[in-house]
Amino acid sequence: MKVSAQIREPIEREMELFEKKFHESMRSQVPLLNRITYYIVNRKGKQMRPMFVFLTAKLLNQGEVNERTYRGASVIELIHTASLVHDDVVDDSYKRRGFFSINALWKNKIAVLVGDFLLARGMLLSVDHGDFDLLRIISTAMREISEGELLQIEKARRLDITEAVYYEIIRQKTATLIAACCSLGAASVRPGSEEVETFRKFGELCGMAFQIKDDLFDYGEARIGKPTGIDIREQKMTLPLIHALNHAPEKQRRWLISSVKHHNTDRGRVREIIRYVKESGGLEYAETRMLEFRDRALQLLREYPQSPYRDALELMVNYVVDRKI
Repeated sequence: MKVSAQIREPIEREMELFEKKFHESMRSQVPLLNRITYYIVNRKGKQMRPMFVFLTAKLLNQGEVNERTYRGASVIELIHTASLVHDDVVDDSYKRRGFFSINALWKNKIAVLVGDFLLARGMLLSVDHGDFDLLRIISTAMREISEGELLQIEKARRLDITEAVYYEIIRQKTATLIAACCSLGAASVRPGSEEVETFRKFGELCGMAFQIKDDLFDYGEARIGKPTGIDIREQKMTLPLIHALNHAPEKQRRWLISSVKHHNTDRGRVREIIRYVKESGGLEYAETRMLEFRDRALQLLREYPQSPYRDALELMVNYVVDRKI
């Protein structure tokens, strides 16, 4: 059995019902919107985020979930989908998971409005049912995602990102949404309990490991036979490059900064940067930090009794660092 199927097995029934409820939550009186949301639903990804919600809730509630759990999972997926639609507009991207993006098929104006609609639906789903604790969790995540993106843009202009700033950027940009998933799952069944914060921290640690793994893909050769260098071309300061800069002699440091700033579209120069980062131990350093985040997440989980849901969450944490794509 594939790892993804093993993770999903203890929540298979909930995920099937969730998909129906999620589709229903996007329904509109506007036929154009319904065509676009139908397109979105039928090109869904691995649905890792709602899976975190259900596994956390079932771990903490003797294998049971409630309507708040379903609403929490729907809200997080609505917000996440909205952020992806907006990201594709911002990045001028025409593909998403191998399919045409919303802006490629319906243009930027419609894509932005669809993203706004999904955000509004997510907010109203919580407000209409009085789930104000869940709304606070997701609103905090939305604020932090925006702040993280802007912090990264600001720092990329000067390439002065320290390791501490890098961790803050990925905590806000990536980890905060996974943290919200886990705290939503906890809050849906144990509102106001200590577990809401415990599982927020658990999700944050998973998210940190997840993003560092993404950074490493830029230097890996498993998928296409050669490093992509996309992050370097986009002047994104990832952990392997930051480590190389921090330990480079002044001459090499100036060469690296100049290369990323002024020669980031030169494929030959990008390959040289990648080679330097590898030779300086940047990949090994990033992998060590990634595994530290993973181990801290697993340690939090092991404070709870063994169950199919804890096992699935452990598989999820390990999948985050072992995945090939």
